[in-house]
Amino acid sequence: MKTTTAYALRLGDNCLVLSQRLGAWCGHAPELEIDLALANIGLDLLGQARNFLTYAAELEGEGDEDTLAFGRDERQFRNLLLVEQPNGSFADTLARQYFIDAWHVALFTRLTQSRDPQIAAIAAKAIKEARYHLRFSRGWLVRLGDGTDISAQKMQQAVDSLWRFTAELFEADELEKTLVTEGIAVDPQTLRAEWEAEVFAGLQQATLTVPADAAYRTGGKQGLHTEHLGPMLAEMQYLQRMYPGQQW
Repeated sequence: MKTTTAYALRLGDNCLVLSQRLGAWCGHAPELEIDLALANIGLDLLGQARNFLTYAAELEGEGDEDTLAFGRDERQFRNLLLVEQPNGSFADTLARQYFIDAWHVALFTRLTQSRDPQIAAIAAKAIKEARYHLRFSRGWLVRLGDGTDISAQKMQQAVDSLWRFTAELFEADELEKTLVTEGIAVDPQTLRAEWEAEVFAGLQQATLTVPADAAYRTGGKQGLHTEHLGPMLAEMQYLQRMYPGQQW
């Protein structure tokens, strides 16, 4: 597999898996407005996933976005561990979303300068959506963190629980290092300062505490996932596996 193909897959898988997670909130969110907002964010991410996966299929010269979304097994997915974590409570979903939104804004901003014109074009469209997503997730982070004692407790617990998956956002492997030298990819290590500036400020505004460093979980970009991805994929891929050839 070409290195650019693998990189496009990683970007697409992050958006696809997170979109599936958010879709599970449809009809179950605390308020109708939030229900609609999460559904719309999920659709934005699904659109981004389709763009990246379609490009990956074109580079590989076989299949399409459906093949890549529904025809691969768990170990073939290259998404970050953070996005596959369960929805949990509304606080868990918001903390997960806030962490990835802050990362997406930093990443897509830089990817608009990629020497790969297709990746740059996808990022240019995605950055507009990512900025809205960040406003939404930070707004609710502050409302809950600086809300009641119970909402603050739940929000802090969610931040603490998901913190161990954030180090992977900034890990660079050989594939990324190769593409960085070619001007195609972004070195994830260069995203840390901007991400921390946003997240630390957001947590402070929400009167929440930045968690202490702990043992971090990584491996998603190499196909080593947590126990949560497999069941999610089984549900997501069921229809296409049972009735092959269906389209979105």
